[in-house]
Amino acid sequence: MSDPRQSAPAAQRNRDPILDILRRTLPESGTVLEIASGSGEHVIHFARALPDLTFQPSDAHVDSLKSVAAWIASSGTPNILPPLHLDVMADKWPIAAADAVICINMIHISPWDATKALMCGAADCLVSGAPLYLYGPYKRHQQHTAPSNAAFDAQLRARNPDWGVRDLGDVAACAAAAGFSAPEAFEMPANNLSVVFRRR
Repeated sequence: MSDPRQSAPAAQRNRDPILDILRRTLPESGTVLEIASGSGEHVIHFARALPDLTFQPSDAHVDSLKSVAAWIASSGTPNILPPLHLDVMADKWPIAAADAVICINMIHISPWDATKALMCGAADCLVSGAPLYLYGPYKRHQQHTAPSNAAFDAQLRARNPDWGVRDLGDVAACAAAAGFSAPEAFEMPANNLSVVFRRR
């Protein structure tokens, strides 16, 4: 039988810089909901490094859910729950509460309505002060931060006109409308940002 585990080279490159920010952002204990877990490699890495937290991976795609489950099974990491089928656009998410929400590399490869739904769903899950962590490329003041990001944006929009690198100000306004604080942004490798919102 074929191995359902997927592998994303970007996940190998960015997992440690992301972990550095998560160590400063996530609570000491509790449940961390990961939206759009993708291959599952991130959640394995984070759970191994942060054993006092329980991680709840999720994704909207069946192949991704199979990959996440296979990575969990092969890793033997005890603090990861079985992955949930979660579409951010659904009226009701399959989890009612979490102590933190993380979402890596989703906003630019989904329609803008998915960002709005992410903010509303995360706000419903989180209590006051709890973090929403985002990672990916962003424009600032409606300008790309590097030529590589501009080229990536063009590639995304050629694949799907509803996709594209978002402006941090637009994302922050969307988050504020859903009940989140102003963002704290951290420069990351390869012209990406870590962005942390707190539930008001």
